[in-house]
Amino acid sequence: MTVHRIGLVVHSGREEAAGATDRVRAWCAAHDVECVDIDVWDERRRRDAAEEMRAAGDPDLIVTLGGDGTFLRGARLAAANDALLLGVDLGRVGFLTEVPSSAVLTALDAVHEEQIRIDSRMLLTVRVSRYLEMPREIEEWASTYGRGPLLPAPKVRVDDEADDEWGIPLNVTAVNDVVVEKLSRDRQVSVGVYVSGRLLASYSADALLVATPTGSTAYSFAAGGPVVSPRAEALVFTPVAPHMAFNRTVVTGPDEAVGLRILERSGRAAVSIDGQLRGLLEPGDWIGVYAAQRRLRAVRLGPTDFYGRLRERMNLTDAPAALADGFAAPFWSFTSAPPSDLAHLSLETDPQAGSSEP
Repeated sequence: MTVHRIGLVVHSGREEAAGATDRVRAWCAAHDVECVDIDVWDERRRRDAAEEMRAAGDPDLIVTLGGDGTFLRGARLAAANDALLLGVDLGRVGFLTEVPSSAVLTALDAVHEEQIRIDSRMLLTVRVSRYLEMPREIEEWASTYGRGPLLPAPKVRVDDEADDEWGIPLNVTAVNDVVVEKLSRDRQVSVGVYVSGRLLASYSADALLVATPTGSTAYSFAAGGPVVSPRAEALVFTPVAPHMAFNRTVVTGPDEAVGLRILERSGRAAVSIDGQLRGLLEPGDWIGVYAAQRRLRAVRLGPTDFYGRLRERMNLTDAPAALADGFAAPFWSFTSAPPSDLAHLSLETDPQAGSSEP
């Protein structure tokens, strides 16, 4: 594709980010491509994604230099403008970024020469019973003790209809998850959880979250949820420290919305989207979480080895009893093309064997 303008989102706290940034700028200068920094941590105020993209001149490629947190900040921008997203890995325990900093120039060349794969990822969006706003005292507290100013209150999607029954469509998207959580340490939040309009259960919990398959390895995993392939199409509902016997994750279809209604005698609940605090819900309020119509378009240089990364990043170890009984090779051995009934499958092959993905 022809790249006219690149937006850089950089984790300035990492030493290697400076060198990677210089290499990207040098590549842009050599290829007559405009390059602009997008400072999502502006200390004076924070803008919503559409405003940040307009201020940056609407880049058609967002390059993030950092870990998964930096990738999520870039994803918020890319999704707002349907831009491509290239994540350069400077992190330690991440699943989202795949291109190492040493390969950033190779990756940019591949984009320029259209020798890339586009990884289309599900995003979540929401409707709410009332506008999400943040009380000034909480915003001041978060600005003092958090990592800079909060994002502004979400705007309403102007292309979708709002009404009392179906709620207000907010112009936000989540790559990882939407979380409803308690505000007070001494009181859990009480929430009625509905799947496709049918009550699943009323939960008393520290938090309840709805994740994408991409986000299944983030907060949902830490709360005991399953690992879901990022290629899957599903919503992953996980309760966090529920005060009830049923504490399992529920995986829904991509066309099934998850509704969270704050019960009448519950305390207030905070709403976070991809780890960013976005507003409060009062008892009686509700939020509906569902698959967004737009998708995240992430740049990949080749097949994604999700399960190899899972083994490496989660430090998965083999059972001692299993190792005593033999050794499992890192790849299933394929030496010929798959038979016709397996030809439609995506099968990982050993890169050292010189074979290619069928």
